[in-house]
Order: sequence, then C-alpha cells, then structure tokens
Amino acid sequence: MIHWMYQARRLSHSEFVPVRQLNYHLRTWGRREAGQTPLVLVHGWMDVSASWQFMVDAMRTERWIIAPDWRGYGHTRSEGPAPDAYWFPDYLADLDILLDRVVGDQPVDLVGHSMGGNLSMMYAGVRPQRIRRLVNLEGFGMPKTRAAQAPGRYAQWIDEIKALHRGESDLKRYASAEGVAERLMKTNPRLPRDKADWLARQWAAPNADGEWAILGDAAHKVISAQLFRVDEALELYRRISAPVLVVTASDDSLGLWWKGKYTLAQFEERLQSVPRLRQALVQDAGHMMHHDQPGELARLVEDFLAAPNE
Repeated sequence: MIHWMYQARRLSHSEFVPVRQLNYHLRTWGRREAGQTPLVLVHGWMDVSASWQFMVDAMRTERWIIAPDWRGYGHTRSEGPAPDAYWFPDYLADLDILLDRVVGDQPVDLVGHSMGGNLSMMYAGVRPQRIRRLVNLEGFGMPKTRAAQAPGRYAQWIDEIKALHRGESDLKRYASAEGVAERLMKTNPRLPRDKADWLARQWAAPNADGEWAILGDAAHKVISAQLFRVDEALELYRRISAPVLVVTASDDSLGLWWKGKYTLAQFEERLQSVPRLRQALVQDAGHMMHHDQPGELARLVEDFLAAPNE
C-alpha cells in the first residue's frame, strides 16, 4: 500500500555548535531579524528537535526558531565516550552555553515539551534574565520523594548502569522506517499515517546492519540517582520573572502515567509558586499535543508570546 508522506511547509536548516565536548545539533527555521526575540523550542524525553515541525508549519508568523537535539538525542554527538547516565544539571548548562553561542545575551522566548518543559521551568528560575516569555507543555516534574528512598534509588541506579554495560538495555530496532511509524502510531493513536511516516525518518535512522535504530542513547533509560525534590522545584518556580503559560492536554497523561502517585491537582498546587502564571487546555489531545493539535497549539503559543506585558 502506498502512503502519502507529510510534506513540511517550512524547511529547517541544520547546524552544529560546540558545547562542552559535544557537537550540538540545532534545527532552525527562519532568519534572525533585528529587534525580534528568538524562539527556542526544546523537546522531551526520547524525542528529537524535528518533532516541532508540525507546530512550526501551523504558525501564522515568520520568526527565527531554534530547536536543539538534547545531548544523547537526535544528531547531537559526543566528541568522547558516550555517558552511561544523564543529569538534569547537564541539560541546564548545555542550554545556557548554547544560548551564549547562538544568541549572545539577548533574552529568548522558551517553549518546552514534557522533559523539556520541566527543564525550561528550572532554567527560567536559574537564569530569569534570559527568558522573555516561557511556555511549558506538560512539563509536570516528578512525584514527591522522601529521603528514605535514597538508599534504594542509588542501588537501582548502579544496577541499571551495570545492565546497560551488559547490553541488556539496548533500544529496540526496526526492520524498516514503516516499522518505526507503526510504533509511533501505537504509542499515539491520534498520529496520522502521513505524519508518522515523516516523523519516523527523523526519529530513527538506518544503522550499519540496515536496521532502523532510534536516535537516542539507551542510557536515557537509566533512572536518575537523584531524588526529585519538590522544595527545590518550588524555589526555582518562585524565581521565574517571565510570564509563564502552562498548557495541558485533555487526556490527563499525568494520571495515565503515574496511576495516582502524582496527580494534576498536585501539579496545580505546585504552580501556585509561579509568580506570573497563565494556563490553557488543549482539547482532543494527549501528551504529544504538538502532534495531535499543532494548529490549536500554535495559536495558543503565538497569542501568548505576542500579548502585551501585564
């Protein structure tokens, strides 16, 4: 059966920027214009920068957009040995240095999805002067933890690193790009075939054996050795000076994922620490809302970024 593949309306340009012994891959759209705030889009866990294409295509205005592949994802490559664990502080330092290299000291509009949304909130608390406006798409953070969990967490982290080095944590490979597309549609039933076929070729690539391998490091599956501290997160939220738009999807992916261990109500309570907060809901959408409703999401993001300061 012949499938028509999605055709990108706005073509992106790839470039690489040296950041901390990494060649950071950036996907950019548009051109830098004097007086215009750069728009930075950061993806989530086990995703890639190309994932933003559908939302970018749906935007009504032309602007300079920068979307990196986080370390260990997409086409970002290490100049040395690959790490066997990943840490949120590294992502924050990567983003800070990347902005130094690409936009200098100019403030940016920052949009983050899932893990990228969580990192965006953290970064805006660490470097409030660098963010003009912030959009968090389902970047919920993690459930509350207790100090008593630390011994078990460290032990689990060590055990998972050992398993990684034994080759027990490799990511699944696929016989074809069509197999990758099928996986994407199984994970997100709202994703149409044409977009799945296009995204599969951005999310994975053929390896030396001719199999299609996910463009992500298996070490991302290793649990963090650090417990998530809600008090730390709230202190970062309090220091955000930019207006913040938090967007959630109608499917309550938080509840589906955590099964009552962490709820939307608890997330809403944490958001009370954000000084300049707005919220929005995208209907008929799941966690991958930038795939499910790119037009609606583009409208929400553009309207928020263009709104006058309060």
